Amino acid sequence: MNLLKSYLGLCKLKVVALIVFTAMVGMFMATTPPGMVPWDVLLFGNLGIGMAASAAAAINHVLDAREDAKMARTSKRPLPQGDLNERNALVFALSLGALSMLILVVFINTLTAVLTFLSLVGYAVVYTMYLKRATPQNIVIGGAAGAAPPILGWTALTDTVDPHALLLFLIIFIWTPPHFWALAIHRRDEYAKVDIPMLPVTHGIPFTRLQILLYTLMLIIVSVLPFVFRMSGLFYLIGALLLGGGFLYYAIQLMKGHDESVAMKTFGYSIWYLMAMFTLLLVDHYLPLLI
Repeated sequence: MNLLKSYLGLCKLKVVALIVFTAMVGMFMATTPPGMVPWDVLLFGNLGIGMAASAAAAINHVLDAREDAKMARTSKRPLPQGDLNERNALVFALSLGALSMLILVVFINTLTAVLTFLSLVGYAVVYTMYLKRATPQNIVIGGAAGAAPPILGWTALTDTVDPHALLLFLIIFIWTPPHFWALAIHRRDEYAKVDIPMLPVTHGIPFTRLQILLYTLMLIIVSVLPFVFRMSGLFYLIGALLLGGGFLYYAIQLMKGHDESVAMKTFGYSIWYLMAMFTLLLVDHYLPLLI
């Protein structure tokens, strides 16, 4: 049981759950008119995407094992604790990744498998091995991999990359920097200790706070686009603006810099924000059937 818990610990299941949720919303948003996603797409599509995300997370654990051991936030992960060795973790990750590709190719379609593989490589290799250690813009560039799930869900159903799916991608892409930089402010000393050039380390906290505020403003603008392009209705628009207002409140409080705890409050709110945004999209899509 402890061994199973250790392997599951490599998968970052909370993060994967959010990834699968946004992918699933992409599937349902792709139904026109609003309807039910076929059970095989819903099951195997989300299973393949989720397994690929778990594989990417496990590879991230292997590549970051030495840094993780020095940081309080990550020191209790399976590899720093010695619950697993790097070889077994890597075999697990590669096996999980290969199985996810097989599921997507056999039960879904090749396009979804290819895009999922590119996302896996983008996060596990490009971001973790290079961008994370090369530039303070690491999370901005690397965020493209984390923003892909709605596109993957959409292509799982339609076998095409639709412009509306790109709008969902854009919301997560713009959301990622203020979400992660809030955490980076709180953990800036730990990142500095392991020489990872996160924005608060290289450019200071005031500059990072300003960037969070600017990205939050951009996020509010981007969040309106589904309504502008008639992908979603008034219900979504009102909810998106209210949620964006909440995010902006935290960004402004962060700019004031009076309370150290605001950074983590902003980080926590950002997670609920994304879940609520995609819930709004889903409910709004099916609202005509409910009234």
